[in-house]
Amino acid sequence: MNPPMIKFGTSGWRGIIAREFTFDNVGLATQAIADYLNSELRTPDSEIQGRKPVVILGYDTRFLGSEFSLAAAEVLMANGLEPLLCDRDTPTPVIAHAIRQLKAIGGINMTASHNPSEYQGLKFSISDGASAPPEVTGQIELNIAKLQAQNWSFKGGVVGTYQCPTFDPQPAYFKQLHKLIDFAALKKAKLKVAVDLEYGTGYDYLDTLLESAGAKVTVFHGELDPLFGGRHPEPNAEGMAAVRQFVRAGKAKIGLGLDGDADRFGIVDQDGTWLTPNQVLALALYHLKKNRGWKGAVVRTVSTSHQVDAVAELLGVKVYETPVGFKFIGMLMESEPIIVGGEESGGLSVKGHVPEKDGILACLLMAELVAVERKSLGQILKKLAVKIGEFYTDRIDVAIPPDKMEALLAKLGSGLQNIGPFKVENVTTTDGYKFLLPKHEWAAFRLSGTEPLVRCYIEAKSRAHLRKLRAACSEVLAV
Repeated sequence: MNPPMIKFGTSGWRGIIAREFTFDNVGLATQAIADYLNSELRTPDSEIQGRKPVVILGYDTRFLGSEFSLAAAEVLMANGLEPLLCDRDTPTPVIAHAIRQLKAIGGINMTASHNPSEYQGLKFSISDGASAPPEVTGQIELNIAKLQAQNWSFKGGVVGTYQCPTFDPQPAYFKQLHKLIDFAALKKAKLKVAVDLEYGTGYDYLDTLLESAGAKVTVFHGELDPLFGGRHPEPNAEGMAAVRQFVRAGKAKIGLGLDGDADRFGIVDQDGTWLTPNQVLALALYHLKKNRGWKGAVVRTVSTSHQVDAVAELLGVKVYETPVGFKFIGMLMESEPIIVGGEESGGLSVKGHVPEKDGILACLLMAELVAVERKSLGQILKKLAVKIGEFYTDRIDVAIPPDKMEALLAKLGSGLQNIGPFKVENVTTTDGYKFLLPKHEWAAFRLSGTEPLVRCYIEAKSRAHLRKLRAACSEVLAV
């Protein structure tokens, strides 16, 4: 029987280990990627035509990450490509930087990011370090279908025994961050920082960089644990509860967190408040424009807060909106002068860096902002709110049975005139359905690209309106 079809979502292919995510399926996906890369190498106008066929391989702290990477390396080598493996579990943004720095033709990263421990994933990045766009993953999926039709198989060596050249990507990445972060300001401030590594691959990266800048760092969940302490490796308010308590007790000025592969961030303010990624993106734009004088635009996804737009208007910055998925932000950052790009799920990058989420960079930027302004992030947000107003956001994730999904999509596609008491003024279909309401409030519905869920994103200008809008959106989802 043929293996199950492999589908690439918002950020690669993910599956449960030993059920969908098997060594046979990793080999199949890698062969399809190899076929794509070899085709591109033969194409005269391709971005990688004429390059040395080096493919960067990496993995996070999940179960069998190294072994899956070696299995992929063996398939790549059999196809005339040159795999180069990171010498330890490595953050996703570091792998992205290595692809660019070494002028590789692409990269394969074994990571399921913030998914629970039973999941593993395979993420393919193109030669600029960005996640592969839909037209590339679509071609890889077609290659997979062809290979399945041919009953393709690969006879490799004993799992984990394949020998692959390795390298250390950390020094070059550290050099890059020293170009982007004001370490002198950090050294002058001598901050006390709590860092939550969520048992992931950010250890010896974020903590080491902060310590090198003279910060006093207290690390939480820094040991390796493929089970992530029995929870999602996500630096959200719940995941950073211990850090929030530590900071609230006055033992640190700021709390910084990373997810399992260190591409997402979590920020805890001086009073123990967990800041939303929406707020962090607005703060990053404010800091880079006001304090650094950077020029350019800002890019956000369709589900990201319009607080970013309000800060951009205040500072005279143009705003771009993309579908959900950092690969769309990354594509724009490669073609337009963008100060900062980000999304509500905790992804951020800046001008001159990789077109990929970097939680390490985001954390350091927030520490730098505190060091430069000598105020808490909450104080800065309150000062901004006087000029742009308050923004309140929420998200509803609902598992809709397949037999009811068509009815929900039909309801959304018919064009809602109202959502509860709120009149719909306009609809955008950049990604799913986004209903624009009066006074800059809105609600958006879309299918998740990483989990079997419908996500509803909500933004209101008051807590009362947020409650009403959430109740109204819940009714829309009740098909």
